[in-house]
Amino acid sequence: MKPVTMYTTAVCPYCVRAKQLLASKGVSGIQEIRIDLDPEQRDKMMAITGRRTVPQIFIGDTHVGGCDDLVALNHAGKLDTLLAD
Repeated sequence: MKPVTMYTTAVCPYCVRAKQLLASKGVSGIQEIRIDLDPEQRDKMMAITGRRTVPQIFIGDTHVGGCDDLVALNHAGKLDTLLAD
């Protein structure tokens, strides 16, 4: 399974939902980057994604987007393929 990286904050319901969906797909370890604790990481996230909101999710080197994007990917039947090695 490809590694998953997620830019998050402490009190983000969309982050929780995204983590629950990924856990249901068998993802056991998510590298969380807390942008509320490190403003430089927020700047980095915005530079590489062009977005300000969390979560911002990467599967391997692929930027999936936010929670709604992850859910849409799952509904389209493409999330499992993207997660697979």
